[in-house]
Amino acid sequence: MTDHVNRDKRSLIMAAVRSKNTKPELAVRKMTHALGYRYRLHVANLPGKPDLVFPARRKIIFVHGCFWHRHPRCRYATSPKTRPAFWQNKFCTNVACDRRTRQQLRKLGWSILTIWQCELKNPQKVKVRIDEFLAD
Repeated sequence: MTDHVNRDKRSLIMAAVRSKNTKPELAVRKMTHALGYRYRLHVANLPGKPDLVFPARRKIIFVHGCFWHRHPRCRYATSPKTRPAFWQNKFCTNVACDRRTRQQLRKLGWSILTIWQCELKNPQKVKVRIDEFLAD
């Protein structure tokens, strides 16, 4: 199956995909701030540059896109029809990197909460999860 856009257009589309300050991440940041919690963003000296870091609590929140991070059994974790070998390798690499990052952070004494993009369809439930995770 061929791509429905040309190579240059696809390159522009893929270049627009952000790793920081995504819409799901901004939504989680807004919820967390509204709950009264303060955090640091993308701390470079921690493995994986976590999305939200709560240093005093030793807690971290990652906001993962279902497509890129392969949310298990999620309808948004689809695979492109073009270049399946490339995409399979890309997704496996992303998942392995996520696993390594979580292991390293746990070894350093951090607790981790992962919020998936599809979970944001129910913001109240996400707020409760965040509040329960961050409560001392």
